[in-house]
Amino acid sequence: MGSNMNYESVMKLALERGFYFPSCEVYSDAQAGFWEYGPSGVGLKNKFLELWRRELIRRDGMLEIDGSQIMSKSVFEASGHLGNFADPIIRCTKCHSTFRADRTIAEITKIEIPESAELEEFDSAISQNNIKCPKCKGDFENTKNFNMMFRVGIGPEEEEAYLRPETCQSIFVDFPRLFKTMRGKLPLGIAQVGKSFRNEIAPRQSLLRLREFYQAEIEVFCNPAKLDEMDRFPEIQDTVIRVQTDSEPVPMTCKEAVKSGVIPNKFVAYYLGILTEFYEKTGIDITKSRFRKLGDKEKAFYAEVAFDFEVETTIGWLELVACNYRSDYDLSNHAKKSNEKFEVMDNDEKVLPHVFEISMGIDRSLYTILEHSLRDDREHDRIVLSLKPYLSPVNVGILSLVKKDGLKEKADEIFLNVKRKCDAFLDHSGAIGRRYRRLDEIGSPFAITIDHQTLEDQTVTIRKRDSMEQSRINISDLDSVISSSISFP
Repeated sequence: MGSNMNYESVMKLALERGFYFPSCEVYSDAQAGFWEYGPSGVGLKNKFLELWRRELIRRDGMLEIDGSQIMSKSVFEASGHLGNFADPIIRCTKCHSTFRADRTIAEITKIEIPESAELEEFDSAISQNNIKCPKCKGDFENTKNFNMMFRVGIGPEEEEAYLRPETCQSIFVDFPRLFKTMRGKLPLGIAQVGKSFRNEIAPRQSLLRLREFYQAEIEVFCNPAKLDEMDRFPEIQDTVIRVQTDSEPVPMTCKEAVKSGVIPNKFVAYYLGILTEFYEKTGIDITKSRFRKLGDKEKAFYAEVAFDFEVETTIGWLELVACNYRSDYDLSNHAKKSNEKFEVMDNDEKVLPHVFEISMGIDRSLYTILEHSLRDDREHDRIVLSLKPYLSPVNVGILSLVKKDGLKEKADEIFLNVKRKCDAFLDHSGAIGRRYRRLDEIGSPFAITIDHQTLEDQTVTIRKRDSMEQSRINISDLDSVISSSISFP
């Protein structure tokens, strides 16, 4: 089907076909790290989230909430973000430009130092390798920590509060109320989709590092004594996951991963299994994925065990999901700070639940789906976005062969019937071949063409995107053909 495309090809598609583009781009003072989704991008994002709800939230019987984006200072004191949520930065003494220390060192020397390392490690790497400012060749000041929280002042007194740097904190502080009012039973998954905000030092590469971004987070509250008592484990025990501990990722079933000790217990394996099954349905090439176990220096400050779900792209491995076993870090800290009770009853036992987190970056996931689905079909001189039909922003294009002889009116009539049931696009203008190409490029799985024969026998031509195969079907069969192909598997 032609060769795969790279980051630049995806960027071109995104800008030209309304997937995403920079925010406030008409102004010269527009800041980096803020992007907007156009109509095609919103269509893809909404369908991706509907699949996420189906494959994870509903499958597992989780609760979904929608919390506030601005939260009080106390929340982030308790969570450790005000103390720990920082990136190492270096500043040039001459031109005063600021850079991220870990990235600058990696780019110049290929030495990888984890961002959570001691500041002295960065300083010694800079002096040993004689690293100078990339802009003016000046010397650097000592490495400092830069807290990435966006502070806001509330009301005329400017009371201190913060834009959330992750969506999970409202899940933690709401937990006692949710468990009680929703008659919760452990293990209990609580999920949230929404925007998070991080004051990144040097955001770049469009959707891959943003200051305002979408997360879909799941926090599963569990009894730490029952991590191997997972009733639903048999559902995924034969699902193959690719786990990397030192060298190359090794494909193994969830059952084998637990047995060999690569995954600590059935509880964690179950969620890694359903996450893999979800991503397989998004059209990402799962043979290019891995769960990479993080070392002590790489893990987030709250994590006991951490696996990053990463996928290979033309710009390297991208982390799409952070899977962290956070133990009782969050609930015990919020209990202490708020003086509220966070223990719940699990049968007859009082438990302070532990938490396993599945924190998904939506923007990066959408980028990866686009890159893995985009093809250059040179044989037929076309660019094809081979999205899964149920994720395509446009499910079907309705085209009249010519505008005259009543064909335009017939196409309008068919479009009216179809557009309430799926995402349809009506196109009367230009050569039919060019109209097909446009639909191929935004991932529409079908094109329906209304021609002179339609008026005689009530049939239309249906063209499939990937094979370009064309056949005639009755107008009365259109509904069932389209709906069966765009419904979730």
